[in-house]
Amino acid sequence: MREIHVDEIVDTVARLCIEACHELPDDVVQGFHTAAEKEISPFGKSVLLKLIDNDRIARENNVPYCHDTGLTIVYADIGQDVHIVGGHYLEAVNAGVRKGYADGYMRKSVVTDPLKRVNSNDNTPAVVHTEIVPGTQIKFSVLPKGGGSENWSTMKFLLPGEGAEGVKKFVLSAIEAAGGSACPPLTVGVGIGGSFDKVTEIAKKAILRDIGVHHPDEHIAQLESELLVMINKTGIGPQGYGGISTALWVAVETFACHITALPVAVNIQCHASRRKTAVI
Repeated sequence: MREIHVDEIVDTVARLCIEACHELPDDVVQGFHTAAEKEISPFGKSVLLKLIDNDRIARENNVPYCHDTGLTIVYADIGQDVHIVGGHYLEAVNAGVRKGYADGYMRKSVVTDPLKRVNSNDNTPAVVHTEIVPGTQIKFSVLPKGGGSENWSTMKFLLPGEGAEGVKKFVLSAIEAAGGSACPPLTVGVGIGGSFDKVTEIAKKAILRDIGVHHPDEHIAQLESELLVMINKTGIGPQGYGGISTALWVAVETFACHITALPVAVNIQCHASRRKTAVI
C-alpha cells in the first residue's frame, strides 16, 4: 500500500491544467507542419501557418494557446494499492483545477446551473473519469475541451446491419454538419459500441491518443484511415476556408454492445487539441 497526499493531487492537476492550455502537444504541432506542406488551398495553408505561429507565441509568452480554455475533463487511473490521505479525492481534483485556472490566468468557462447560467468563476466542477487499475501510482490526464467543437459532437444508435459503412456515413455527416464551426483542422474521436453513456465516453477518450497512433486491431485501424481520407475529401479545410486538411487524425475506440444495437458517437476536437498527462 502506498500513500499519496491530496496536496500532491492538487499540485499535479493544477500544473497539468496550465501546461495543457499553454502548450499544444508536439504531435499536434507536427500535424500542423505536415498539413501545411501538403495543403493545396492558399487560404488553408495560411491558416495552418498562423496556427504554428500561434503555438510559438503561446509557448514564448507562457499564455493560453486559445482564449477558450475549456471545460476541464480529467481522467484518473488510480492504482488499487494506492491510499489517498489528507482529504477527499474529488475535492482535491477540483482544487487543482481551481488553482491551475487561477495561476495560469485562464478563462473560466463553467456555469454551475445549465439554465440559470451563473459562472462558477473558477472553472469547476471538472468532469472526472476515474478507473481503478493495478499498481501503486495515479495517472492523471487533463483534457481542456473547448465549447465550439464540443457543441458539434453527437451520437446515434445505428441498426446492427448498417455495419462499418453505416458508421462511416454517420461520422462523415457529423463532420459536414460542423463545417468550419468546429475550428478545423480537427482531431476526431469515434466511439463504437457500449451503451448510450459508454459510447460517448470512449469517443472522447479516443482524442487522448497521439496523432499517428492507430488502434491495435487491424480492421479498426483500417477504418480510422478510411475515415481520415473521407473527412479530408469534404473540402472544408482549415477554419472552413477550404482545402484538404479538415482533420489531422481520426481515432476510433470500441466496446462490446447489445445484440440489438450499434451505438456510434463522434467527439470532435478543434485544432486546439490540448492534453497533458502525468504520473504520481
